[in-house]
Amino acid sequence: GFYAGLIFNQELMADLLTTSQRTRISKLLSQVLRHQPELVGIVLDDEGWTPVDELLERIHIRGGMTVSLAELEEVVRTSPKQRFALDMAARKIRANQGHSVPVKLVLVPLLPPRWLYHGTAEHFVRSIWAEGLRRQRRHHVHLSEDAEVARQVGARHGRPYIFRVLSGRMAEEGFDFFQSENGVWLTDHVPWRFLVPHSPVRPGELFDQG
Repeated sequence: GFYAGLIFNQELMADLLTTSQRTRISKLLSQVLRHQPELVGIVLDDEGWTPVDELLERIHIRGGMTVSLAELEEVVRTSPKQRFALDMAARKIRANQGHSVPVKLVLVPLLPPRWLYHGTAEHFVRSIWAEGLRRQRRHHVHLSEDAEVARQVGARHGRPYIFRVLSGRMAEEGFDFFQSENGVWLTDHVPWRFLVPHSPVRPGELFDQG
């Protein structure tokens, strides 16, 4: 009856896209909503939003990829880090954070946990000990409450290395912290004195800190 049909429909939605299709769409969305909207010819407003129907049309015309609204909603819903957001009417979409193009994210300063984590690749460790964590092309440095999430981020760039950030002490000294809609903690810069190794220390590593 009704419930059997509901379960069937939910299963259909779950199988709407394969994992590889979801990944392909997610990567394209990240590229155009965070970094290169001109790639498919869309325009982001001041807060990073763009109309959904226009995005889907441009992805089809300029990107050669046909994506339905249901498929787009599935990618947004199943994104492991909740990278994207749809407005209540599903008429506009944006990336939650990570932009390199100018956008005005509406963020309110929040008191962070005592410590947070940042994952990177081992070959960046020496420069981080020298300069701290810098936002590079992004609007903010990204930090996580979960060390495992940080490890996964670092593993995208090589052998992962995790820093523990003394965020509570930073807040006491006047540094601002924000939290995006998907729970990522954001700050402008983390000086090296607020970093401690969370990954196991190996011979020679402490020397690198000096």
